[in-house]
Amino acid sequence: MDKNQLIQHLGLEPHIEGGYFRRTYESADKIPIGDSSRHLLTSIYYLLSDDSPIGHMHKNRSDIIHYFHLGEAVKYYLISPQGELQTVILGQALHRGEQLQLLVPGGYWKASQLVCHSNAGEYTLISEVVSPGFDYHDMQLASKQQMHKDFPHLFAQIKGLIKA
Repeated sequence: MDKNQLIQHLGLEPHIEGGYFRRTYESADKIPIGDSSRHLLTSIYYLLSDDSPIGHMHKNRSDIIHYFHLGEAVKYYLISPQGELQTVILGQALHRGEQLQLLVPGGYWKASQLVCHSNAGEYTLISEVVSPGFDYHDMQLASKQQMHKDFPHLFAQIKGLIKA
């Protein structure tokens, strides 16, 4: 399938951080978080493509596990609460050090970018599992001003991954 067929077949729609997604699961059970509650677990399909190749810098309250499925590799940029930058590539080329899954702890900034190793590099498809479950109130998109202030030593490396 090409990217358009995959987007249609899986019922994906544009995501605020970039790429495309569809929620595939949310647990019936909930837990209290602050003044509200969250599902114990949620899951989505997430696709980056040549027309939307960046999942822009953001952070979530919850832990997220990313699982590689199809297509080209995807490079993750992770910034710890202490300001340390780490990169990890999800993909099927294990011999090149790529991984099939990645845990991003809650409170870490992250961005993702499609990595094309071939001429057919039009997409990557992953799944994400979030616990406690994803809620937009728990997500913060990065701003260039805030990231420059908080991480001046990393800004030159990450500025192209920031949406605002």
